[in-house]
Amino acid sequence: MATSERRAGPWLQAGRIGFVALYAVTLLAALGWLFGNVREVGPQNRAVVLRLGAEQRIQNAGLLLAWPQPFEQVVMLPSAGRVTERRVELLLRSALAQKSDKDGTLASDATAGSGYLLTGDAGTVQLDVRVFYSVTDPYAFARQGPHVEPALDRLVERNAVQVCASRDMDAILVARPELVGGDAQLAERRERLRGDLQQGVNASLARLQAAGAGLGIEVVRVDIQSSLPWSAVGAFNAVLTASQQAEQAVAKARNDAARRLQEATQAADRTLQMAEAAATERLSRAHADTATIVGLSQQQDPQLLLRLYRERVPAILARAGSVTTVNGEDTGRMILQGPKP
Repeated sequence: MATSERRAGPWLQAGRIGFVALYAVTLLAALGWLFGNVREVGPQNRAVVLRLGAEQRIQNAGLLLAWPQPFEQVVMLPSAGRVTERRVELLLRSALAQKSDKDGTLASDATAGSGYLLTGDAGTVQLDVRVFYSVTDPYAFARQGPHVEPALDRLVERNAVQVCASRDMDAILVARPELVGGDAQLAERRERLRGDLQQGVNASLARLQAAGAGLGIEVVRVDIQSSLPWSAVGAFNAVLTASQQAEQAVAKARNDAARRLQEATQAADRTLQMAEAAATERLSRAHADTATIVGLSQQQDPQLLLRLYRERVPAILARAGSVTTVNGEDTGRMILQGPKP
């Protein structure tokens, strides 16, 4: 009997040791389960405590004490002042479409319009949108869980389609720089693009909240980087080059026209000065030639005029070949001009 007890001793001891180890492991597991929801909430986070699936409380930064699962569930959320960035992948061109662009192969119907948005003037643009949002309703955000960001992507895509369809291409990106100086409202409309998209997304979130399916977030900022499709870049570059060359040609023609106008103005001024000088000289000569006659016309003595007439008329008549006199009081005689010899 003692021999059998001595033989069974090692097995009994091993069983006791295994039982103690299993008991300790079970006890540690029970303690881990009991204190599983006891944690520290950082300053950049806050926690929503769900008791049996129902919202129980919100815990801000500090030590969180909660019952273990499944009695209470803890969902970690960003703090009230924290802004989360989200890049909307739905608006980007798919990997398959980018591969076809690089290979130069013809895109299929499924990838032809990937990443392109239609504008109001039947153009196409690409938008790289980054959304910055904050959590305003922790309970709604916790209820939606992993569906928040996919739903946000859909809302941004929907509003981006509407915003682009209500604008022409020049109001979204600088497609034709020559219109920037001509229309000052284009630059302002480009600046309003981000604000309109942000307001549209927030309006969609408000409608979801009113329908009882809110995401519990609010968009605080939207960054947009717009670009042309790769196939249209070369064409627009050619148009821009032609426009710049045309502007250079117009500027050169204007300079030549201004130079020629200046030369013509100078030539006209010189001609006018010469004409005025010649006219002044002729007028002075005429005054000198007629000074004697003008002086005689101012004489009031008839005897002096008669004596001057008798002195000067014979010299004048001596130079004439023939002289015909006509009595001014006789209307019966007329002098008709004969044909020239």
